[in-house]
Formats: sequence, structure tokens, C-alpha cells
Amino acid sequence: QVQLVESGGGLVQAGGSLRLSCAASGRNFGNYAMGWFRQTPGKEREFVAAIRWSGGNTRYADSVRGRFSISRDNAKNTVYLQMNSLEHADTAVYYCAAGSAWPPLTRSFSSWGQGTQVTVSS
Repeated sequence: QVQLVESGGGLVQAGGSLRLSCAASGRNFGNYAMGWFRQTPGKEREFVAAIRWSGGNTRYADSVRGRFSISRDNAKNTVYLQMNSLEHADTAVYYCAAGSAWPPLTRSFSSWGQGTQVTVSS
């Protein structure tokens, strides 16, 4: 398994940008697909984006496609989520996850971070 720690969350105005980072510890980071999910109170965890272990394949939720960009730096054991044109609906706790399957499914992610709060205000 891999341990994940998210950072970069905070308060941002609508239309602004934020970059989340997820630092991983453990062996064979480059063999894991990485994903970002988000959750608000009373709702199920929602898929946001995922990137294959090679970094050449990505997936995005329709709600964020064109605004968010996922990337990874295997040399640094880090995955990023660049969030642009943020909207009020993007407010959530964002979680980083690692899995071994592609295409990604929620059940295929075996390791999860503790989450980082993103709040978008006017």
C-alpha cells in the first residue's frame, strides 16, 4: 500500500485557481493509477479526475473537464490537481487515492488520503 497526504486546499474566490498536491510514500509509486475525488456533507464521494501510472492517460468528470487538470511527477512521488475557473459547486473535501486498475473505478482505489478542504466563495 501507499500512504497519501494531500495539501494545497484553502479558500479561493469564484473564478480563481488552486493547485492541490498529493505526496505519496511507499514503493512502486509509478505502478499506481492516481485519482482525485471530492465529497460534501450528505453526499457520496464523487469522482473528479484520474491519471494512469504512465501519465499518458487521464479521465475527468464532466463537471470539471476543461477546468481541472491532473498530472503526476513519479520522480517526486506526487500527483497534482490544477483547478481553474473554480465555482461554488467545487466546494468540497478533496481526496487523493491510489489504485491498480485502469480505466479507474472507485472500488479499484485501495489507498486514500485524509482529504483537504477546498472552499470557493464569491
